[in-house]
Amino acid sequence: MKEFDYVIIGGGCAGLSLAYELDIHKKLSDKTLAIIEPRQEYKKDKTWSFWKVTPHNFDDCVKKSWENFSINVPGKTNYLECKNYPYQSIDSGLFYKKINNKLRENKNISYFKDIKEINIKNSFVFNSVPEIKKNHLSLWQHFCGVEIETHNNFFDEEIFNLMDFDCEQRESVHFFYTLPYSKRKALVETTWLSKMNDNSQKDYDEQIKNYIEKHLKIKNYEITYKEEGAIPLFYPLYEKKKNQINIGTAGGMTRLSTGYTFLNIQHHCKFIRENFENISNVSRFEINKKYQFLDDIFLRVLNKHPEKMSDIFFNMFKTSPKTVIKFLSNKSNYLEDVSIILRMPKWTFIKALFY
Repeated sequence: MKEFDYVIIGGGCAGLSLAYELDIHKKLSDKTLAIIEPRQEYKKDKTWSFWKVTPHNFDDCVKKSWENFSINVPGKTNYLECKNYPYQSIDSGLFYKKINNKLRENKNISYFKDIKEINIKNSFVFNSVPEIKKNHLSLWQHFCGVEIETHNNFFDEEIFNLMDFDCEQRESVHFFYTLPYSKRKALVETTWLSKMNDNSQKDYDEQIKNYIEKHLKIKNYEITYKEEGAIPLFYPLYEKKKNQINIGTAGGMTRLSTGYTFLNIQHHCKFIRENFENISNVSRFEINKKYQFLDDIFLRVLNKHPEKMSDIFFNMFKTSPKTVIKFLSNKSNYLEDVSIILRMPKWTFIKALFY
């Protein structure tokens, strides 16, 4: 079987981002790379959204960008600006097309459906497939979203709704998320922060239908696209292996309090590229320890007091939006962290240290 210098297991967001980063910086001009991806074809299957706090390689894949957003709890709405750090939504279909077209120009890069098709004994492996130990107590962010087209102008395309908690909570944390791409087109998503063993929360189609028709009061619309997924709000199993680095969610690149992963993947890819010649000896790349600590406390509160989370999120954004966005995107300083912490119910979070 054929051997390669490098192997990427998983040709999704993390695997393709890494391959692209290495390719455009000429790290594979005299090295071979195999990408292992079982899917039969690449097509739009996800929407990746994030605050643009740092540059990235995929501005030409951004479907829409916003500088205004809102957060809603029953009886109250907070309207906010994010001009310093616009919120971007990337179309995975454009992302896949851009990267795969570029990679296919490099004859040193090959695609395979199964790892068994090649010999990886002497390869350096980048693994993006997380090993997740099933635990009924673990928290997940699980969601379902649909893109809809309305018959008449309805949406304000200049502002998106980050969280709308004016919906049934079912003893968990539940909100709707709306990204208006135009006056007649938007992504509407139902999102839960809860334990995955509760199937009573997975009547997604009915939730979305009720929200669109009863809450948004849209009667005439068509669903043009649907996506569904689940993000673990805990770090996957990690085992240090010789000549292997985990990337993406498998590499701990998901921010546990938010589920944001895309920009963390890009930072990790840049780190790998900058240290590529000595990749076997570099230290493990991680999200800053302070965020790991703060996220752990935050998720303990979420698990113990889901009924308080809508107000906690709402009050968090009473701080400067710029500060909150930096905090949620791993870019805040300690003074900014303190300003966020002071907005939290102090005794609730203090007790969470001892759960």
